[in-house]
Parts: sequence; structure tokens; C-alpha cells
Amino acid sequence: MKSEELKSGIYWVGAIDWAIRDFHGYETPRGTTYNNYLIDDKEPTLLDAVHHDFVHISIDNISRIISPEKIKHIIINHIENDHASGVEKILEIVPDANIYITERGKKGLNRFIDLSKYKVNIVKSGDKLKIGQRTLLFIETPMMHWPDSMFTYIQEENVLISQDAFGQHIASIERFDDEFVKNNSMEDLEDAVIDYYANILMPYGSVIKGKVEEIKKLGLKINMIAPDHGVIWRSHIDKVLNLYSSMVDAKAQLSNVIVYDTMWHSTEQMVFPIAKGLEDEGVPVKIIKLRSTPKNVVIKEIWKARGVIIGSPTLNNGLFPSVAELLTYLKGLRLKNRLFGAFGSYGWSGEAVKEMYDVAKAMKLETFEPGIKVLYKPSEEDLAKCYEFGKAFGKALKEYHAKI
Repeated sequence: MKSEELKSGIYWVGAIDWAIRDFHGYETPRGTTYNNYLIDDKEPTLLDAVHHDFVHISIDNISRIISPEKIKHIIINHIENDHASGVEKILEIVPDANIYITERGKKGLNRFIDLSKYKVNIVKSGDKLKIGQRTLLFIETPMMHWPDSMFTYIQEENVLISQDAFGQHIASIERFDDEFVKNNSMEDLEDAVIDYYANILMPYGSVIKGKVEEIKKLGLKINMIAPDHGVIWRSHIDKVLNLYSSMVDAKAQLSNVIVYDTMWHSTEQMVFPIAKGLEDEGVPVKIIKLRSTPKNVVIKEIWKARGVIIGSPTLNNGLFPSVAELLTYLKGLRLKNRLFGAFGSYGWSGEAVKEMYDVAKAMKLETFEPGIKVLYKPSEEDLAKCYEFGKAFGKALKEYHAKI
């Protein structure tokens, strides 16, 4: 994909990764893009540097606009590999370029590149860089989602370069939100935003909320948001800002998701009467079998629902491996404001249900106890108890949702 002009003199010079399906353990069925941007001004400036496997594409895109040797400034908004690992190759072309980075960014990037050979400038919130007709304003955004992170705002153009914030893992030929919506749908785009937020940015909701409020107080007019992944926002900026406001407040639907895995289908048999009990209590339900569903989709559906019930058989006196993996992942994402329940079958001691509740309590989730566990295969009496568990959980969930 060749470079594309966003506004007069401001270009997308990134790359599309159509093939990636595993992004450091996070499934990306839509692929992704590595976005970086070139400002062709009196002092040409490159914002971010893409993944090292794709830096040759970015350099080629830059070459379509200016000779890469003319770059005077390189802005590193975020040092994660998919944003900055290509910078070393670019510095081979322009070793005298000025690098602008946060203090923590410098410390981190120096673990990958010997920065002592280059002109590194530490920036903090409020610092500005005049590059000709345009002025760049730097805004530190620590833990959004790494300690080094920052935004760059192009003042004269009202463009916010937002690194990971407002991004999506989408590989597409459409560069802008309106183009993507025209050829796909707004629902697809919103789904990608939620998927990205739930799996990557969820732990930092309070930080993001505070930073969004800080930007509002600065009075910055924003008519374009250019993230480092996915499409660029120019027509639906209010929609994505409102969506983020909803997500950082951990808002959820009055609904429930049942996530489970099973060995010999005994735990699976428990799922359906639990779901029926929830439905009869007026609570919409989604059922997800863990090994049949990408983990990022599971997390996204958990994020959407106010209630989550997880089922696991007991294996070797503990959790079924796929369930243990999910709970470890979920714990790291710091899910909050959800009602949690657990169930499962067992053959000897039946520790799985207790272990699931232990994880939920460590996450400070509201728990509905006791859970329900069944010896070997559920009997008709057991299935009736599963139904009652689902019905009671549904009633508790409606009460809990009303309080949030």
C-alpha cells in the first residue's frame, strides 16, 4: 500500500500486515496495520517507526514523498516493537536526525538501541517543537499503555497522533473511518475498537479517563485522530470518544456470558440449564466454548456483559488448562464491576469451582456463591439445580446491575 495524504503535507507512510494472527498472544483475525506519519514541512518530521519487519515498506512510502535523507526529526511516541523497532534502520539513513522521546521512552529504547550515538531530546507534557509552518505539542500519556507513551498534537492542523489509543487491529485498504464504514459497517468498526480496548487497554481505564479529561481541559480542537493501528478517525471522532468514555467507566449491558470448557461433556451439559434459568429470569445470555473461540473474542464478550459465569472440570486437582489460561489473562486485564459465578464437574475432589472463585476474589469482582459442582455426569436432579442456579444468578445480576 502506497503512502496516503491525510491533510496537506501530512502523510500516512505505514504498512499493512495482512497475515498476522497472533499479536503477542492476542489473536488478530483481521490482521493489523503499523501506522506512522510524515510531515513534509521546512524540517521534515517522521512520527513513529513501525515494526522492523515492515520498515522497508515505510521507507519506500517516505521515498514517494521526499528523500528519506531529508528527515530532520523523528518522534517516538511509544517504544513497543510494533511502533519503534524500525527506527534503527531509519537512523542508518539519517543518523543526524533529532529524536524526541519521553524520559522513560529513552531509558526503554536504550535497551534495544545504543542511543549514545544519536541526538536524543527528552520531552514532557507541554513542550513544543516548531518544524516550519507547523508546531508539534507533546502530551505525556504514561500507562496508556506503557510508561513511555505520549501523544503528539499538530496544532495548526488539529491532528492528534495517538499511538495505541483509539486504534484497532484491522488490515484494510481503507485508511479512514468513513471509507471503512462505507465498505464494511460501523458495527464492524465499533467491534474492532471494543476488541482492541478490552484486550489491550482495559487495565488502564482510569488512566485513560484522566488523560482524556486533561486533553479536554487543554481546549485542543481535534478534527483528526491518527492512531498507530487501524483506520484514522476524521468523520466519526465524537463516536469513538463517546465509546471510549463508556468503556473507561466499565459500562456493560444487562446480560450474561457463560464461558466454559469440558473434558467428557459433563461440564458442558450443565451449561444449558444454567442458561435457561438466566433467560427465564429475563437476562440475555451468550454461551462460549473456550477451545472453540479465540481468546480475544472471549474477553470482548466478557467485557460487554455485566455477568460472567465460568465453567471448568477439575483436572489433576485443579482447573482445566484452558480455563486457567483464560483466568490468568483476565486477571491481568483487571476486569471490574462484574458479577461472577462458577460451576463444573469433577471425579474426585472438585477443586476447580473454588479456584475460580479465588481468582475472582483476587480480582475484587462481586461473586455469587456458592457455585455449583457435579460428580461425574449430571443427573436430572443436578440439571434442575443448574437451572435454579442460573435463575438465582439472573435475579442477583439484575439487582447488581441496578446498583452500578
